[in-house]
Amino acid sequence: MIFVNFKAYKQGSGASAVHLAEACIAVEQKTKVKIIPIVQAVDIYKLNLLGFEVFAQHIDAIENGAHTGLISAKSVRLAGAKGTVLNHSERPLALEEIKKTISLAKKEGLKTLICTETIKKAEEIEKFNPDFIAYEPSELIGNQDISVSRAKPEVIKTFTDKIKTPVLVGAGIHSKEDVEVALKLGAKGILTATDVVLAENPEKQLLDLAQGFLKHE
Repeated sequence: MIFVNFKAYKQGSGASAVHLAEACIAVEQKTKVKIIPIVQAVDIYKLNLLGFEVFAQHIDAIENGAHTGLISAKSVRLAGAKGTVLNHSERPLALEEIKKTISLAKKEGLKTLICTETIKKAEEIEKFNPDFIAYEPSELIGNQDISVSRAKPEVIKTFTDKIKTPVLVGAGIHSKEDVEVALKLGAKGILTATDVVLAENPEKQLLDLAQGFLKHE
C-alpha cells in the first residue's frame, strides 16, 4: 500500500492533481499495489467525481457548524474522501485533539492515518484505534539522500514490534530498495510525497517504488 501526499505543491493541485492521480491509478493497475492519493480539501470533490479514491490531508476536531475556515469530517466525507491524515509534521496536533478528531472521523466512516515521530507517541495514539500509524522522523521528510529505511532500520523494527496497528513508513523513501527494507522490517506500506509529486516522471517513480512490494511478495 502506497499513500502519496500531494501536499500543496502546484504539481499536486487542481488539474495537476488529476494528472497525478491518473499516474497513481495507472501504476496500481499495472502492479496491483494499492495507491491512495492524499489531497487538499479543495480537490477532493473533483477527484471523487472522476472515480479516484482519496484521503484528505487534514480535518479539524469540529462538528459541522459555525467554524469558518476549518474542515469537518462530514464535509470531506460528503466531498467523497475515504479517509484522512492527521498529525503530519507540518500540521501537528496535541494528543487530545488527535483522539477527538479520530472519533469524529470514525463517526463519519472515514479511515484515519496518523503520523508520528516516536514510538512513545505511537503507543498513545494506538489507544484511539486509528486505521494506520505512519512513522516519519521529521528530519528525514523530503530528504532525497537518506531514507528512514537506511538511517533508522532498527527503529522501524522496534516500531512494528510494539505497534499492532498497521504501520506505514515515510520520510525519504525514494527507491524500491527502501520499500523492501521497510516491508521486511514489518511495515505494511509507505507514505511518500516529494519523491513522487516533484519527480520529472511521477508514474515512473511510483512504478519503481511499487516494485519493492512485488519483490517482497
